Amino acid sequence: MKILFLTTAHNSLSQRLLIELTERGHAISVAIADSERAMVDAVARDNPDLIVAPMLKAAVPEAIWRRRVCLIVHPGIMGDRGPSSLDWAIMEGAERWGVTVLQAAAEMDAGPIWASHEFQLPPVADAKGSLYRNAVTEAAVRGVLEAVEKFESGRFRPLPLDYARPEARGRLRPAMTQRDRAIDWSRDRTETVLRKMRAADSAPGVLDELFGLQVFLYGAHGEDRLKGAPGAVIARRDGAICRATVDGAVWISHLKLKSGAPGPDCGHFTQEGGCAYCEPDFCPVSGVKLPAAQILGPLLFGVPESVLPVVAEIDYRSYREIRYVERDGVGHIHFDFYNGAMSTQQCYRL
Repeated sequence: MKILFLTTAHNSLSQRLLIELTERGHAISVAIADSERAMVDAVARDNPDLIVAPMLKAAVPEAIWRRRVCLIVHPGIMGDRGPSSLDWAIMEGAERWGVTVLQAAAEMDAGPIWASHEFQLPPVADAKGSLYRNAVTEAAVRGVLEAVEKFESGRFRPLPLDYARPEARGRLRPAMTQRDRAIDWSRDRTETVLRKMRAADSAPGVLDELFGLQVFLYGAHGEDRLKGAPGAVIARRDGAICRATVDGAVWISHLKLKSGAPGPDCGHFTQEGGCAYCEPDFCPVSGVKLPAAQILGPLLFGVPESVLPVVAEIDYRSYREIRYVERDGVGHIHFDFYNGAMSTQQCYRL
């Protein structure tokens, strides 16, 4: 069949689906759905047999879904609706989650259901981005392949969304806001902070304040040994900072400044003569995710460095990007850099 992808970005999921469907003999074309006109034009140009939306942040125009079957890949269990599906699942500690392939209709995420696949979530789920690239992608691939086969057969009739069905356990959720994500360092326990941060990673991050700066937090790791006054930055390690909670601490590997203005009013700390980083018309750290210590710079003066050797064997949670273990004469190097991106310094350390 000729299948058109309408997608906000040709991301890891859409690329994986392109490969899987191409290997099964389908002809795939991809259109970036950055506007309603772009979607309508792509359908008119390609005249596909079927439309699939692997990751779409905008509604499919009525001019499309009225005339053609358009399958939406929604990262939620059957009955779940809304733009913050994974965020809510992680935040509330859901034990199981899933992906539903449904047909575009007038009401968002409420169209007939073609396939639905679930998976187990760990007690403290991975960061949203990691969960999306792994468990969600695998369930989405199974769901889309199943739905495409059903469509190709010409015999399947999708099931209408019916909350009387026991498997339709989801519900309509609002978009999650920074108010929902806000951390109360004087009250939130470590597990709560981890869920809030991981539900917002890799986007949009959790908006918070550090040393008077408005920053977004990313890259959360639990810490069981270090303790301090709730909210205080108590240690640093390999570019990350450790911030105390009421019952432990959390490592924060990356920050992003809220302000995007250049120059001495960029929004982060200033010294005599202006910003320590900025050139007259350029701020190299504003609006970019960077290691927390790089953003905070001299504001971390006096915060102790907590060294954890790569060969240390520990039986508690902490933050470590590189770990080395020998078993039966074989050396194993484990490395986990945020979002898989490696800086020059990380390459040297590795």
